[in-house]
Amino acid sequence: MAVMLWGFFLDFAFAADISNGAKIFANNCSSCHPGGGNILIANKTLYKEALSEYLENYNNDSIQAIIHQVKNGKSAMPAFKNKLREQEILEVAAYTFQKAEQGWSEKS
Repeated sequence: MAVMLWGFFLDFAFAADISNGAKIFANNCSSCHPGGGNILIANKTLYKEALSEYLENYNNDSIQAIIHQVKNGKSAMPAFKNKLREQEILEVAAYTFQKAEQGWSEKS
């Protein structure tokens, strides 16, 4: 399953600029999610374990689940579908997925 996810991620990585995703994250997400955390709801972080538990459909289609959350928001998280372009949403989703898979370490 992990190999399938990485293969799926690599397809997105070719379409998404991960370094641009990092910039988008820094400008739009990091104030509430510094280092993959969550300053509003401490247990609902962007770490893989929390995403698997709290983000609907994450275990079946991780990238699409993140894209859906970014576009539509939920609870305290605002929707970004009218703020970011589709490509930017794809890039920040790919970046978030990559960081979650790597444990949000500084080296990842």
